[in-house]
Amino acid sequence: MTGTLHGVGLGPGDPELITRRAARLIEAAEVVAYPALAGGDSLARAIAADLIPPGTQEIVMDIPMTTAREPAQAAYDAGAERIAAALDAGRDVVCLCEGDPFFYGSFMYLFARLSPRYPVEITPGVTSLTACAARAAMPLAARNEVMTVLPGPLPDAALRAHLRAADTVVCMKVGRHLPRLRALLDAEGLTARATYVERATMGAERVLPLAEAPEAAPYFSMILIAKGADPWL
Repeated sequence: MTGTLHGVGLGPGDPELITRRAARLIEAAEVVAYPALAGGDSLARAIAADLIPPGTQEIVMDIPMTTAREPAQAAYDAGAERIAAALDAGRDVVCLCEGDPFFYGSFMYLFARLSPRYPVEITPGVTSLTACAARAAMPLAARNEVMTVLPGPLPDAALRAHLRAADTVVCMKVGRHLPRLRALLDAEGLTARATYVERATMGAERVLPLAEAPEAAPYFSMILIAKGADPWL
């Protein structure tokens, strides 16, 4: 019998937002796996650090931050092989994932490689999307409103089309795309309806009107745009 692979969502950064189920799995883990910036630290491990038992085997996957797909794919291939070895030995593996495993989560790349061969269980986590909305005190959708999630790297034409069709827009992966996104939203007349959130629930959190956002944004940043009236009033 093989072990079970657990994809465990940790939430957006604040350890208090880890679910009880996720905490229980981590505290009982014999093996934990998590991504880390190549040559750097792991935010996923930092979030769960107080829950990882002494003596737990740790599988670190060094993921290069590059727009090229091949280096990251190779890192996930190597990580999947090490996880598979533990599973083949009958040991469960708890894979730590920032946010939610299936919402822009790194765990999806391991799931694609390992789920055909091993039992997998998913523990959902608080998403960065809902965390940003909570910290900005901004309801996202009510009644028949349409909410659209847009990745910042999308071309301007695609972003513009989605912006015009949705009632509420969440723009993720802002980072280096902030100047371009700011210009596009300004041209669409949406700057006054846009809120910028940086590092939600973490120590360096910032929540600002988009007009007051910094010139440069970190990877962990998001823009929330509420286009319509407030239907919940």
